[in-house]
Amino acid sequence: MTHQLKCHISKTLWDALHAETERTGHSLSHVVRDALASAFGLEHHSLFQVSTSGALVKGVYQGCMTVGDLKTHGDFGLGTYDGLDGELIMLDGHCYQATDDGVTREAEDGWFVPFATITRFDADITKDLLAISSIETLKQTLDELRPSDNIFVGFRLQGRFDKIDLRAACKAAPGEDLVTATSHQSEFSFENITGTLVGFWTPTYAKTLNVAGYHLHFISEDKTKGGHLLDLNAAKLSAEVHFETDFHIAIPETRSFLEADLKDDPTKALDIAESGSARSR
Repeated sequence: MTHQLKCHISKTLWDALHAETERTGHSLSHVVRDALASAFGLEHHSLFQVSTSGALVKGVYQGCMTVGDLKTHGDFGLGTYDGLDGELIMLDGHCYQATDDGVTREAEDGWFVPFATITRFDADITKDLLAISSIETLKQTLDELRPSDNIFVGFRLQGRFDKIDLRAACKAAPGEDLVTATSHQSEFSFENITGTLVGFWTPTYAKTLNVAGYHLHFISEDKTKGGHLLDLNAAKLSAEVHFETDFHIAIPETRSFLEADLKDDPTKALDIAESGSARSR
């Protein structure tokens, strides 16, 4: 959610703002937002992440941060819950859990999270997307909005979906790795539903930290349905794009994380777990 600010400033400040836009190439709004965030000590254009996707692949699902603590680092993002118990969607500062039947509920602040990626979302670009016939079409369209393959990007996509295919992870049994745990995940579809897609694009060089490429979760407008995006069809979506140029990660101190073997490339396992196949992002 954004707000419009109108105020009077001195010529000195006005000249300084314009000098900064010329120096950086950023818009005036971008420069003002960054200056205000810095003045109030707020993380802006920053990602905060709990644990790593590589740890998830190895079955490290033990919660290491509460939902309440997670909220202090951002208001928008995604992840999962203790024991891989459903999908986490954070929107407008509220955390929701999508369970294996596609039903969502608001998470309690005391619930634990083993993995999440969040930010303080503030759109740098807003654009309408037309004729999105599949997830591949969506990815190609979003690619045109990304300024580089080397920065993280947040996406908030709102509208009415003619059809949307989702899944939700089921609570994992002790000792299950991610591929095994998601092999019995629940998949479901909704038609003619209004809602929001929440997610990120992650550069390839960060593939041991997060899911490389696009990772999107959905929540309905009434906050009763949601899950991890598999496919979609929509005539029109409103896209908000947030560039992420700062990255912070909280390393778990749990025994399972400290003793896990995280040397392997998790890309193939993540492709299978995220999309049900090894198709590329």
